Amino acid sequence: MNAYNDISLKTEEVLQIELEVLKQEHRDLDEAVLALEERGTRDQLTIQRLKKKKLALKDKIAVIEDRLTPDIIA
Repeated sequence: MNAYNDISLKTEEVLQIELEVLKQEHRDLDEAVLALEERGTRDQLTIQRLKKKKLALKDKIAVIEDRLTPDIIA
C-alpha cells in the first residue's frame, strides 16, 4: 500500500488542505470544459478526458469529505 495516498495516515489539517486543492482543481476543469463546449470545439476526446478527470476528482473529494465528517450514531 502506498503511504502517500493512504488517507488513514493523514491528519485532518492535511486532509482539509488537500480537499480545498482538489475542489479548486475540479472547478478549474469545469471551467475548461465549459469554455471548450462554448467555443464549439470538435475535440470531443479532450472534453471527454477532462470530464473523466473531473469525475475522478469528485470521487477523491467524496472520500476525504467522508473521512472528515464524523459518524453520527442516531
